Amino acid sequence: MPSIPWLDERSLQFPDIDNALDDPNGLLAVGGDLSPERLLTAYQHGIFPWYEDPQPLLWWSPQPRAVLFPEKLHCSRSLRKQMRKASYRVSADSCFARVLDECAATSPKRPGTWITQDMRRAYNRMHELGWAHSIEVYLDDELVGGLYGLALGQVFFGESMFSRGPSGSKIALIALCAELLSRNFKVIDCQVGNDYLYSMGAELIPRAQFKTLLEHYAQPHEDQRGHWTLGDESKQKVSGNDG
Repeated sequence: MPSIPWLDERSLQFPDIDNALDDPNGLLAVGGDLSPERLLTAYQHGIFPWYEDPQPLLWWSPQPRAVLFPEKLHCSRSLRKQMRKASYRVSADSCFARVLDECAATSPKRPGTWITQDMRRAYNRMHELGWAHSIEVYLDDELVGGLYGLALGQVFFGESMFSRGPSGSKIALIALCAELLSRNFKVIDCQVGNDYLYSMGAELIPRAQFKTLLEHYAQPHEDQRGHWTLGDESKQKVSGNDG
């Protein structure tokens, strides 16, 4: 098995993602830290942390890459009907830490979580700095779904989502895509695909194409930092009456 490089804590440099392993798919490096500077560098280059205690900090960049182009979001007829029947309310950045905790929650079916305490501290810090954002979905004033991720340039790097009610995470994704389109974002990085994401319009693209997208669109700008407020069109999307 090829050796995995350990990151130098004195440097923010990562190996080129073309050097990631095929098995396990995408494993690129070990070590380093979860400082804001390192996380920004990692995401700009298509790299994300993913590990569970007591593992060391692992960095990944899988091939192919799961992405969702916001304009290609698929909303099924049954989901539209569901949204018309219920009065969902959506918001952005209203309770980031709670969304993070909900995404990290364990259950008998999922006894472990990769969202460790260190990860929570790191992403809460990224939210404080204005790079990380959450979408919240409420039904009868109860939080029933949400998601969070990082926004760099015109790319949203999705991290995790949760549902505590019917289609809560799907509705969060609908609101996110509408908001991203209004802000001229080009793509959502979904990292690793699954049937759930594919049903919403996600697709797999080659690493080379993903690298090109990052080179063109994932340059962070200081003026984009700050907490988000959803626009009226984004809120209207979850009514199911947007056509």
